[in-house]
Amino acid sequence: MTNNLTKPVSKRLLFALLTITIGVEIVLYLSGFSLLAGTIYDAIMVSSFFIGLKLQPRLSNGIQKTKIQVISQFIGAFLLFILGSTMINIYSSYAFQDFNEDYEQYVDAYTEVVPYEEPKLEPGQHIDPVDHMWEVVGEIDSIGYDIFTDILAGLEEVWRLAYIILILLVFKRVFPRRWEKGGRDIFVMLALFITSVLFGIDHTLNSVQSWKYEVGAIVTFANMGLLFGFILLWTRNLWMTVLVHSVYDILATLSWYYFEFIVEMATMVLLPIYLVLMAVEKNQQLKKSIETVDSEEIAN
Repeated sequence: MTNNLTKPVSKRLLFALLTITIGVEIVLYLSGFSLLAGTIYDAIMVSSFFIGLKLQPRLSNGIQKTKIQVISQFIGAFLLFILGSTMINIYSSYAFQDFNEDYEQYVDAYTEVVPYEEPKLEPGQHIDPVDHMWEVVGEIDSIGYDIFTDILAGLEEVWRLAYIILILLVFKRVFPRRWEKGGRDIFVMLALFITSVLFGIDHTLNSVQSWKYEVGAIVTFANMGLLFGFILLWTRNLWMTVLVHSVYDILATLSWYYFEFIVEMATMVLLPIYLVLMAVEKNQQLKKSIETVDSEEIAN
């Protein structure tokens, strides 16, 4: 895998990788002071989709999978992240109470929706349907923007893969002897650790909070990033990891506004589906092995 990831990079691709890594760090910091910087960040995230198309072949092992295998791997990756993120949240709630309390207050304030109250009408008056319509449109606009940002957040996995490639290229150049001898897993783990720490720091670049909050946020989101990184390397599928990230963020947003336990409900629905798909896949593999044995016996 490391040979594919560290294949020669063209100048154009190198510029693209630096833009969605170092460039994003700068823009994220400036977004705390500038609306334009936030817009530029969104534009870079959208453009990273096309960069991801160039990077996915470097990550893929070239093995073709059936639809059942792809679906079961996605569900397995999603359930793995749910389990891991739950453990991370439990740990953070005890280890970083200041961060946990401030974050809960932030979510409550951010998602506070003023309920629409029908005005008191005089006899013969009617509710203006246009005003009511704009109230509904305003709420849809707010939640729709959050879901849009959740979709863009999934493309942060392109950022992660780009950073891993750049870091591995640096290791390959700085430690040529160790690289040629093999044992490159240590370089991959170091790259994954560095990107996870950066992922945690990026979630605090445009915030002004106490140092206790900052430390708690960095550790919590770094652990989340590490989990996404493991999923990326396990599946060797950038777009599957992007989808896991986006779907989780969308469900989290919906839990803020509408269904508090929607993530848990999704887990309860997906778990039996995953077990069934695994059973079907195992049965198909058993049939293939039997057919292979039969064909060998006939040949002999």
